[in-house]
Amino acid sequence: MGALLLLATGMWSVPAAAAEGPTVTTRYGQVRGAAGQAAHSYLGIPYAAPPIGTRRWRPPEAPARWSGVRDATAPGDPCAQTGSDSPWGDLAGPGTPSEDCLYLNVHTPARPSLLKRPVMVWIHGGGFTVGSGAFYDGSTLAARGDVIVVTLNYRLGVFGYLAHPDLAAESPEGISGNYGLLDQQAALRWVRDNVAAFGGDPGNVTVFGESAGGGSVCQHLVSPRATGLFDRAIAQSGCGFTLPTQESQQTGGAAWAGALGCADAACLRALSADRLLAAAQSPTARWTPNVDGAVLPRQVTDALESGRFHRVPVLQGTTADEGRLSVATTYDLAGRRLTAAGYPPAVRALYGDRADAVLARYPLSDYGSPAEALGAVLTDSPFACPQSRTAGLMARYVRSYQYEFADRHAMDHLNLPISFPAGAPHGSEIRYVFGAVTGTPAQNALADTMLGYWTAFARTGVPYAAGAPYWPLHPKVQVLDPEGVTAQTTFPERHKCDLWNQPAG
Repeated sequence: MGALLLLATGMWSVPAAAAEGPTVTTRYGQVRGAAGQAAHSYLGIPYAAPPIGTRRWRPPEAPARWSGVRDATAPGDPCAQTGSDSPWGDLAGPGTPSEDCLYLNVHTPARPSLLKRPVMVWIHGGGFTVGSGAFYDGSTLAARGDVIVVTLNYRLGVFGYLAHPDLAAESPEGISGNYGLLDQQAALRWVRDNVAAFGGDPGNVTVFGESAGGGSVCQHLVSPRATGLFDRAIAQSGCGFTLPTQESQQTGGAAWAGALGCADAACLRALSADRLLAAAQSPTARWTPNVDGAVLPRQVTDALESGRFHRVPVLQGTTADEGRLSVATTYDLAGRRLTAAGYPPAVRALYGDRADAVLARYPLSDYGSPAEALGAVLTDSPFACPQSRTAGLMARYVRSYQYEFADRHAMDHLNLPISFPAGAPHGSEIRYVFGAVTGTPAQNALADTMLGYWTAFARTGVPYAAGAPYWPLHPKVQVLDPEGVTAQTTFPERHKCDLWNQPAG
């Protein structure tokens, strides 16, 4: 439904009878979704051909067209992965993990509109090894934010990021790996070509994601192959992760394949998905994007520093206690406690020669428990300070907004059996953005404000919400707290970024 009177020109997508669900025509065929009072959902739409057989470890290809009306009331299977229990449940979501997984889901407001709506494309997190688009229900965000929400699957782990010399030999550019990133870009091209049929504006697309999804957003910001695929970007708890080189990933991939008795791609493609998944659990394997010179020409921070990125407005940020969930998973939820005596060895195992400097800046006397001390270290080092740096680098060239999510009781509803407060840990802001909070009046109000900020940014490139405080540009940081939303300038000092945002040595 576009800005023009498409009804008059016969281009309006008219829902079928309510019992049958709304029907939309895409470039590849018709889909029939599920009607809801507030939002309609179209699930399990293929955006690329199944990456199976000879397509395993190759760039995504266009999906086949279909005749008739495709049922779009159930999501496609999540991408192949191992079990991924989390405090929120199994991150794989519904379905059975499979290599045939390149599907996306579209959520639209139920009420009609003569104006094209902004489009928000969600890239899920999960360390590039677990997760699915269908785990996140975009219906509430679509209905309350008056936007089109798209969630998607992309290849994970060994299937998404294996680099190998024989795979590189198949590529005209001599590169391998990054198949998961290429999947995401294929989904964005599908959105560009098809979202107008769902009432979306292909000229106003926001890509947003969390953790590995946030890292992916920033990787698309510096990828030449993402040119023109989005107009705004939101990176939640992930931007500027340091990535391995193509050479190191190919070397590691060849060694990993050799342990399976394979020297070439044909041998690897002949192995079952289950065997590859089992072998992928090797502690020396690293399944992540790599700097290949083409999909990713350089490290994200290097590209941002030199201004070699897509000049779109960017909103990014972290949670106040990113690292506490990692500590809980490693210790309390694994049946043990981090003690005062165990704190220094834990820091030394992570930071080696830098450990003395870290311990001096994070003394146990400053925290309620050793777990909270280690949680602060794991908040500031990989999340808060790198994201503060990337926000500053972007601010030289584009409108750059930074936030800190600070609801210290965001996880209380889960009643986790841990010995210290979970605070506002990694991932705890997602349900606030998606409108899935049922909490205290103050928490509900914060969720309303955040959904308003996010969708206004998608609509205009400026985060605002009715009745909510003004959100200034970086270097001020919008602290999102149910006790009051405030703009602060003390973020780098509070997170000791002078320690972390400097070369090791």
